[in-house]
Amino acid sequence: QGQLVESGGDLVQPGGSLRLSCAASGFSLDYYAIGWFRQAPGKEREGVGCISSRDSRDYYAGSVKGRFTISRDNSKNTAYLQMNSLNPEDTAVYSCAADFGGTCGGRYYLISADYWGQGTQVTVSS
Repeated sequence: QGQLVESGGDLVQPGGSLRLSCAASGFSLDYYAIGWFRQAPGKEREGVGCISSRDSRDYYAGSVKGRFTISRDNSKNTAYLQMNSLNPEDTAVYSCAADFGGTCGGRYYLISADYWGQGTQVTVSS
């Protein structure tokens, strides 16, 4: 059975950086688009960004564009979310998801996913 496992969440000061990892097991990420989501306390889950498998094109929500970068290393079966210039509004549980077919459809969020990770906590606070 395939699964996704996120790691890298931590407490970081405003202005700091973190890199989250999304490791896949039981299936190959080669043919999957990867989406990152986050959910803050009391708020709905929102898409952060998406990276396609075919050409690694990436798309981002306006709130993170220019600060966050998604990448993937198919040889390690892992995707990453590099987060820079973090602010308290970025505090949330971050999750990754994988959608077979490989395309983000020009969107910064996946509209469906075959696999979801359990999430990792990111807290931005001084």
